[in-house]
Amino acid sequence: MKINKLSALLLLCLSTSVLAKTTDFSEPIEVNADRNEASLKQQMLVYSGNVIVKQGTLLIKADKLTVDRSAGEGKEVFIAVGKPAVYSQVLDGEKPIQASAEEIRYAMATRVLTLTGKAEITQSGSLVRSAKIEYDLLKQQLSAESEEGKERVTTIFTSEGK
Repeated sequence: MKINKLSALLLLCLSTSVLAKTTDFSEPIEVNADRNEASLKQQMLVYSGNVIVKQGTLLIKADKLTVDRSAGEGKEVFIAVGKPAVYSQVLDGEKPIQASAEEIRYAMATRVLTLTGKAEITQSGSLVRSAKIEYDLLKQQLSAESEEGKERVTTIFTSEGK
C-alpha cells in the first residue's frame, strides 16, 4: 500500500472541523442484534443479523460485529462487517459525519476508527474514498491509503451551501 500524501494533506484540511461529541465517550455502549454468541474464556462476543451499536450519537450498523474484550475494560475493539457496514456520529458544532466500508474497526482505548474495503467518509458534503481510511476521533486526524496498483485516494470537496 502506498499513501497518497496530497490526499492525506487534503484530509487534514477537511478534518479541521471534525471532532466527535466528547460527551459520547462517557455514554454506555448498547449493542442490539438478532443473535449473540459469547466465548467467556477468550473474552470475545459475536453479534450477527441486523447489528446496531449506539454510544451517544455514535451509530454503527452492520451484518456482523465482533467485540474483543481480551485487553480489558475500556480497551474493547469493535469490528463491524457488512456490505457495507455504516458509521455515523453528530460532531461538536452539530456537523454530522458518515462513513461506510466493508469493515469498520473501532478501538475504544485510542478512539480510532479504521475503515477498510471500499471505504468512504463524508462530512459537510465533502467525500473521501479509498481502500483504507483511519480517523482519530481525539486528534481530529484522517489518513487515507490506496492499495498498490488499485484505485487511488479520491477526495471531493463541495461548498457547505450546496
